[in-house]
Amino acid sequence: MQAKAPEQQRRGGHLRQRLLSMASDLPSMQKLQLQLAAAPAAASLLPALAVAALILLLATVRRCFPAGSSFLDAYRSGVAIVSTPPPRAGAGAAAAAARVPPGCDIFKPGEWVPDEDSPYYTNLTCPLIQEHQNCMKYGRPDTGFLKWRWRPAGCDLPRFDAAAFLDAVRDTSMAFVGDSLARNHMQSLMCLLTKVAYPKDVSKTTNPEFRTMHYESHNFTVAIFWSPFLVRGYQPDRRRHMWAIHLDEPDAAWAASGGAAIASFDRVVISAGNWFTRPAVFYESGRVVGCHYCLLPGVPDLTHRHSLRMAFRAALRVLVTAPGFGGTVILRTLSPTSHFEGGEWDKGGDCRRTRPLAAAEARARMVAGLDGDFHAAQVEEFARAKAAAAEATGGRVKLVLMDTTAAMEMRPDGHPSRYGHWAHENVTLYNDCVHWCLPGPIDAWNEMLLQMLLPGYAP
Repeated sequence: MQAKAPEQQRRGGHLRQRLLSMASDLPSMQKLQLQLAAAPAAASLLPALAVAALILLLATVRRCFPAGSSFLDAYRSGVAIVSTPPPRAGAGAAAAAARVPPGCDIFKPGEWVPDEDSPYYTNLTCPLIQEHQNCMKYGRPDTGFLKWRWRPAGCDLPRFDAAAFLDAVRDTSMAFVGDSLARNHMQSLMCLLTKVAYPKDVSKTTNPEFRTMHYESHNFTVAIFWSPFLVRGYQPDRRRHMWAIHLDEPDAAWAASGGAAIASFDRVVISAGNWFTRPAVFYESGRVVGCHYCLLPGVPDLTHRHSLRMAFRAALRVLVTAPGFGGTVILRTLSPTSHFEGGEWDKGGDCRRTRPLAAAEARARMVAGLDGDFHAAQVEEFARAKAAAAEATGGRVKLVLMDTTAAMEMRPDGHPSRYGHWAHENVTLYNDCVHWCLPGPIDAWNEMLLQMLLPGYAP
């Protein structure tokens, strides 16, 4: 038996190295557990390693989603999905989350400061990143844009706490309503939550623009409703690139039957902006009232500023009056439309910066441009709707402003530019200065959102 010991140790050493190699892609705690299991022992080394290998194999199997099509499958990057750990013990965990001090305005003014602890995740640890926002996968050469955090003036914004977020939303639901930036926001949130849990796709449709995800461990449901104008908009003739926008008819995709589609949600995060720059004819009560870049005789140019204002007015009116809805409406202000430099979006414009702008430069660009007009319209319509909600519902429906525009005007460095790809389309892509890389600056939106969800938040 003693003569076999050197051979047994040699075989055990090879197996140990293989296990440690397999562990290189696991989170730190799993690495530690595996290293402990694979550490040299006396005569029982090989059996212990065999048990560790079996445990690792079973864990890997449990990590995999069932076979079949899934919302998650569309965004996988070859990433193994870790099993969901059990909920944290004890009640009141959300109350223990780090908070901003009273009187701190988490939105403005402020600055982006260096942060060597960022990012929270990478494209190798989160499988929920769409290809056209997966900047690391598609060769973005710089990583400095990841190393910043948003700091409001006079206070600090606490880092995102995935466990605290899920505790705060336990037994509730949240809907994101808007354009692809709303989806970008939701995917950032799901990537941040992978520290604690992965969702199950419970969608009732195969349309990727309308997905519903459920976190079973916390009974939390999150959904996305694609609605780029918030109101009814369509192209009568795709060859003309002209849109018809019915400014007083909220989009049935989310507002069918007076808001029934979103009435069951506890929170609705509504946002839109970028699509309102398109040429369009505007309708109210079924008749033409104006247009933007339509060049139709006798039709006044009411500009896209008018269309955005009226669309938000109609959408917020439905949310305030939707039968059965008694939750919270969070209006996230627009993501910048003006980060293209060196030309328009379809004429060679790009966003190649590698660090944030100074606050003064970003503020000047916003005030002088379309973003400032869009932002003012959203804030004014929010105030109008909030007053209407207080009078009509007696506080049953709450409205909260998530004013992220000023912070994001400072981040022209955070877009995919040419470092993205639509996997299912064989097309020539324009430089993308609209969406945000994941990970990237919009992870700060969910740091802000967490603070807004904690008890006692006073906007």
